[in-house]
Parts: sequence; C-alpha cells; structure tokens
Amino acid sequence: MAKWEAKHEAPEPLEGPVVATITGGTILWFVLFLVQVPFYGWFDDRDLTWWVWTCLAGGGLGIIGIWYVRKRDAAIKRHAAEREAAGHEGARNTEV
Repeated sequence: MAKWEAKHEAPEPLEGPVVATITGGTILWFVLFLVQVPFYGWFDDRDLTWWVWTCLAGGGLGIIGIWYVRKRDAAIKRHAAEREAAGHEGARNTEV
C-alpha cells in the first residue's frame, strides 16, 4: 500500500475572538437547555430526553472550554510580552 502524501501545505489556523466565541456557544447551550426543561414531559413521552441532556452537557463542556481558552489566551499574551521584552533587552545590549 502506498504512503499518502499531502498535495499542499496545511493552512494557518484561524485566530479570532476565541473566548467570546466559546462563551457565546456555552450561553446558547444553556439557553437551549432552559427552554427545553419545561417540556421535559413531552420529550419523555417520545423517548427524546437525550435532547435535553445533550444541551446540558454542551453547556457543562462549554464551561470547561471557557476556562481552557482563557488560560490559552493569557499564555499567548504572556509569551508575546516576554518575547517583546527580550527583544528590547537584546536591542539595548547591542547599542552599548
């Protein structure tokens, strides 16, 4: 069997308002859960309660996602600040 080889380079990852996106999605999952709770009996009669619990699970996992992307964003900013400080330090040493 022949080895698969990529035909082109992988694209750069998209960067954007990741924390806001994950927070918005988490809020949406919780809103969907709260909208479905009053109709739990209807879902139960049709054996569709997994819809309700899926929304709750999505909200719970979204909370973990918010924690993760906030830590990631802080680490990226901290690394950029350290790199900038090291760059200024190196520029100052070469001027002496």
